[in-house]
Amino acid sequence: MIEFHLDGKSGLSPYQQLVQQVRHALRLGLLAEGDRLPTVKEVARQTAVNPNTVLKAYRELEHEGLVAARPGVGTFVTRTLTDASLAAHGPLRQELRRWLTKARLAGLDEESIEALFMSTFRNAAGEDVA
Repeated sequence: MIEFHLDGKSGLSPYQQLVQQVRHALRLGLLAEGDRLPTVKEVARQTAVNPNTVLKAYRELEHEGLVAARPGVGTFVTRTLTDASLAAHGPLRQELRRWLTKARLAGLDEESIEALFMSTFRNAAGEDVA
């Protein structure tokens, strides 16, 4: 089951963070068709947000066709976002873990690691990969 975490520094509203986390879990194969999302009350209690915020996120996911609410039963995943690239995730995750370990050993804190990664990611996105 997915466990939500909110980051006040992310620049995204809490509901957007919830939607993004579900999308990421669907893309990474952490959630599969038929999996039940935590109840609105569970998420609201866990993240300390208003239940309406969670409802808004779940409704957006439902509108996108990713989940379906079953009254009295829960909200369930109806489709995933995984693709053929999922097989490459394992080796890439290992490389990324090694890189993170090196970054920490070099003295970078979490915020510095994130800034370096995002800056490099954005710069690389503009380059043609050959």
